[in-house]
Amino acid sequence: GGERPAEFPEGNFVQPTVFVDVDPEARIFQEEIFGPVVAITPFDTDEEALELANNTKYGLAAYIWTSDLKRSHNFAQNVEAGMVWLNSNNVRDLRTPFGGVKASGLGHEGGYRSIDFYTDQQAVHINLGEVHNPVFGKQTD
Repeated sequence: GGERPAEFPEGNFVQPTVFVDVDPEARIFQEEIFGPVVAITPFDTDEEALELANNTKYGLAAYIWTSDLKRSHNFAQNVEAGMVWLNSNNVRDLRTPFGGVKASGLGHEGGYRSIDFYTDQQAVHINLGEVHNPVFGKQTD
């Protein structure tokens, strides 16, 4: 992969590309790449996989593919990402929250969370009667 598709002679296009045996310190492993690119790094244990997944400053999304759904659900709880897909990729109900953690986001939007994300709350207190100023502590005459 990595070549320009023949049907797109102009612009920034790249064929789907797979990088294998990627060093976890490499830029393509550490940075978010928004394109048809995947960086694959081998691991031997769930703990090692979790460490690889979380050892980055970003946390938009994670994808876990397995036949052991219970194991993947437990694993997903420890992944530092705003969204986690189990045996799926980017299929989401628009009423669910969208957003990342760490350097991948400033909150979540989607569904009822959008109103909070795009709204500044303000409290206005109005007194329509006699002013009452509460006094706290010991009173002296």
